Amino acid sequence: MTESISNKIKAGIIGGAGYTGGEMLRILVNHPNVDIAFVHSNSNAGNYIYEVHTDLFGDTDLKFTGELSTDIDVLFLCVGHGDAKKFLEANAIPDLVKIIDLSQDFRLSQNSSIGSKSFVYGLPEVNRDAIKSAQNIANPGCFATTIQLALLPLTAKGLLNNEVHISATTGSTGAGQSLSPTSHFTWRNDNLSVYKAFNHQHLNEIGQSLKQLQPDFNQTLNFIPYRGDFTRGIFASVYTESELSEEEALKLYEDYYAGDPFTHVTSRNIDLKQVVNTNKVFLQVKKHDNKLFIISILDNLLKGASGQAVQNMNLLFGLDERAGLRLKATGF
Repeated sequence: MTESISNKIKAGIIGGAGYTGGEMLRILVNHPNVDIAFVHSNSNAGNYIYEVHTDLFGDTDLKFTGELSTDIDVLFLCVGHGDAKKFLEANAIPDLVKIIDLSQDFRLSQNSSIGSKSFVYGLPEVNRDAIKSAQNIANPGCFATTIQLALLPLTAKGLLNNEVHISATTGSTGAGQSLSPTSHFTWRNDNLSVYKAFNHQHLNEIGQSLKQLQPDFNQTLNFIPYRGDFTRGIFASVYTESELSEEEALKLYEDYYAGDPFTHVTSRNIDLKQVVNTNKVFLQVKKHDNKLFIISILDNLLKGASGQAVQNMNLLFGLDERAGLRLKATGF
């Protein structure tokens, strides 16, 4: 049920009080083709949205609700891992309502359906055509998006044939809004730590996409994730042995992403502030001896979560892919 520009898309949000829900609201409040029908939160029902997301004071007088309406065109599930599946099991959502799930519940092909609903993996840079004709979308993870975009051009040409080494640091918002020992300011500030080395859950969806483009890919992905002492963003450095020259690799990446409005390739040095607060991904491609070295950076709450979800919504409804997402980085 594609909406015309004059007939705005009615959107509902489940889990609107968290970080991804707040970023979804920040985008959709200003989206030219969307009306927010409701924002659901059991714990904040009746409260103004700006009482929780104080950055939206002056932008909206919407209140959170504890009620669920199905008089919508698209439903965003901004809930924790495992909770999206529970929500859909407990609530009958009409098949005509498109669902975009930001949890990990339906990202893997073996878990990509529930009842009559099936989910397409929502990474536009690899599945754009499938997304356009889909009914429901499993939005990718933040680390997974960062790392896949660093490697997809190689797999598209069958050129990822050696072990891959990845170090990636994420901001504190990647842990979600609920407090934990490693998310308190006093622990996170001026600190750095490794977690889930070699067995991060996003490795499964990364491998799935790489094999989609290069079915014989069977190399090890050595992934070391770090907790950074900053708020937003992911900075990933990736290297693998390659016979490509730097010029060949740069052209390969530029050609692969030529039609992608948010993914940009350069040989220049890049830094995280260039992408924070935007839906952009920057990729720096360099060659060191026999190693191809790629740096990939994005905002974990935008291209890594809510921004990509809106990008997927734009594709689902035949809108300009950049609608509502022309966001400038803070930069300084």
